[in-house]
Amino acid sequence: MGMTLLCTSAFAQKVNTDSLTLVSKISDDQLKLGKLLNEMGDKTRAMQDDSAKAQQSADNNRTAANRLGDDAQDKKLARQADNRASDARSDSRKARNSRDKLSQLKQQIQHLQGKIDDNQRRLDQIVNAGKKISALEPTSPAPVLPASTDTPQHS
Repeated sequence: MGMTLLCTSAFAQKVNTDSLTLVSKISDDQLKLGKLLNEMGDKTRAMQDDSAKAQQSADNNRTAANRLGDDAQDKKLARQADNRASDARSDSRKARNSRDKLSQLKQQIQHLQGKIDDNQRRLDQIVNAGKKISALEPTSPAPVLPASTDTPQHS
């Protein structure tokens, strides 16, 4: 009986330490998740802005190329078309980078949410195991106080 109490007590301490560690990890991960979710709006807007700018640059490039097609010998139009093409390439690269950063952020969020879910499941298992252990521990009966004989009796 004493050995059982000693083993369950040691197990309960281990359960308590493990659960506190998991609670700490979950809390830290939730804080990181909150920060990542706050970044999501900024990265989404940046991606949309960069995509719109890339589209505008592509339209400007198309216009400059059409003007150059009308007068292929005009050096000024050729330089403008070359500059517009360079802008379109640059803006398109920025738009792709923004899209990739947003995609990476979404992956980080999914990974962190999975990690939080796994740790929460492990914590639930530990808590349930602790409840089972505490149910097995013998409960000490409440002390029974003897009836007092010192009370004065009134006649």
